[in-house]
Amino acid sequence: MDLKLEDATVIVSGGASNIGRAISLGFAQEGARVVIADIDDSQAARVVEEAPAGRLVAIHADVTSQESTDAAIGFAIERFGSIDVLVNCAGWTIDRLFLDKPREEWEREVAIDLWGFINFTRSVLPHMVERGKGRVVSISSDAGRIGEWREAVYSGTKAAIIAMSKAIAREVGKHGITLNVVCPGFTPGHPETSGEESIWRGEQGKQFSAEVLARVARSYPLRRLGTPEDVVGPVLLLASEKASYVTGQTLSVSGGYTMI
Repeated sequence: MDLKLEDATVIVSGGASNIGRAISLGFAQEGARVVIADIDDSQAARVVEEAPAGRLVAIHADVTSQESTDAAIGFAIERFGSIDVLVNCAGWTIDRLFLDKPREEWEREVAIDLWGFINFTRSVLPHMVERGKGRVVSISSDAGRIGEWREAVYSGTKAAIIAMSKAIAREVGKHGITLNVVCPGFTPGHPETSGEESIWRGEQGKQFSAEVLARVARSYPLRRLGTPEDVVGPVLLLASEKASYVTGQTLSVSGGYTMI
């Protein structure tokens, strides 16, 4: 199936590591022009090197700052003339029981996972409204659909992405803009595709031994954990004209972990 993404301009927040990296490279392989918006400049530069020449560029962007997301959108428009697709992928968490979690971790989760979505979506929508078309695909989580153990605040931020995407989709549909959400299940990162800023290089990654990962995999109907590449196909489809009549929807890509 030709998704007709050739020369589409795509901006991917958190596009340097793990799921974001896979999405960035997936769009590049479809012939799109991709702007990686990430705080990890060195990892973003490595991903640019992996893609076909001229298909990826990177800009330093802090999703917690509206000024920074505005600048990233301005950069993409100046560089390529327009933006067709925004993928909200930046995220952060450390699994911990709610009563054991320090406030600074809550605040960081809210700042990156929720405000990151709000800031980038608000930055890009005026441009898409002016053009009369656009696609926003946001990476949430099955934690936001069911409420996950040891992920209370994270679950809340991801649920908010789902609800806000539906609400905004109702507001901007008349401008030819769609908003949809993809919810991965547990998708562990790997050192070779994780920058220094990735959660999988810190405490979060250290919590999951090979034994724990194998036990988690057995709890999934498909009996394996997700990979970043598993998320790419659904995102590409929702970003394409093939899904132009799909908006306000939430798709789990989690090996059957949730069936809602």
